[in-house]
Amino acid sequence: MTVVEPEGETAMADEVSEPSPVPDDGWKHTGVRVIPGDRLDDNTPQTPGMHRAAAIDAARVGARRIWAGTVHIQPGAKTGAHHHGALESVIYVVKGRARMRWGEALEFVAEAGPGDFIFVPPYVPHQEINAADDQTLECVLVRSDNEAVVVNLDIEAAESPEAVPWIDPIHRAET
Repeated sequence: MTVVEPEGETAMADEVSEPSPVPDDGWKHTGVRVIPGDRLDDNTPQTPGMHRAAAIDAARVGARRIWAGTVHIQPGAKTGAHHHGALESVIYVVKGRARMRWGEALEFVAEAGPGDFIFVPPYVPHQEINAADDQTLECVLVRSDNEAVVVNLDIEAAESPEAVPWIDPIHRAET
């Protein structure tokens, strides 16, 4: 088997990583796991204003490098300011409208809707807001470690945040 690296170089798969030995159960209970949506774990660090539930983590499935779950924010609600330490986070908006504020005084803002992805780099103070008054904001959340890290912050928020549009660094619009 070959693996194509991002720069277009080709490497043999066994050069990339060692193959895992087949476990005693032949992967039956240690291979693919499907976690039903109604069986998520609420016992995960929380931030006021939102509800997180874990699907994938070290304790539930033995994940070593990722954490994944859901987040729900009630209509018109907002979270407290927080960050996730050294972890990178990806939020995928399933339903509703997310307003994200970030920065040392939450001075920047952008919105995302269904089908949009949000990237939160390590240590960035941020706040999620449900921009809709009539619909729960529902998102899928993935982080770059197997444990949920949440550091809640006491930040005085800027009154008028600056809107920051995303600019694609790879596929720039033609001028």
